[in-house]
This record gives sequence, structure tokens and C-alpha cells, in this order.
Amino acid sequence: MRIHNYSRHSVIASEAKVADTVVSRLVGLLSRSSILPDEALIITACRQIHMFFMRFPIDVVFVNKDDRVVGLVRQIKPWRMSPYFFRASKAIELYPGTIEKSRTQIGDQIAIEK
Repeated sequence: MRIHNYSRHSVIASEAKVADTVVSRLVGLLSRSSILPDEALIITACRQIHMFFMRFPIDVVFVNKDDRVVGLVRQIKPWRMSPYFFRASKAIELYPGTIEKSRTQIGDQIAIEK
């Protein structure tokens, strides 16, 4: 799967996977020692993430049911929690610096393509 930012004409990730089961959403990236620059994990039904037991920082883009950006968290470190984004329906976990590189901003339209 690829994730594009249509508003900025940029690619957010070219290798995205979905965590949509209870177990996959709970585990997320915990089993990983890193995330690659073009990778993403899309966590469904998610308004907040935690970084407990994580080993590396990540960027997180929160989108609503229409895939419009409603929250951004840059380089959240292990053992932290993100803010709670009431309007979010998914969290997209990314390599640190991806938000800056893709120029993603609140209100941008995201497309998740299979």
C-alpha cells in the first residue's frame, strides 16, 4: 500500500501495512527494532497512541474517517503518549522526519492506495 498527501503532492509512505485486529493494533511496532524511511503502519480505530516499550521515535499522522489530517505528532519518543485526537479514526505511524519531509499539515487530504 502507498500513502499519498494529495494536498502537498507528496508521498508519505510507499510500503504501508494495516493493523486492524485487536492483536495487531495492540502490538503495532513493538516487535520491531526500527522502521524504514518509506514504511508506515496504519492503525485503525485509533485516536491516541502510546510509546510504552518502544525502542525508537516515530512520527504519527492522525486522520479522520475521510482521510483528512486532524493531528500531527513529530518524533514522539519511547515511553510517551500522544495527545488524544477526538476526530481521528486512524493513526499512521511513520519514520521520524516524514511529516517534515512530506510537508504534511492539519487539514491535508491523504489517500491510502492499495
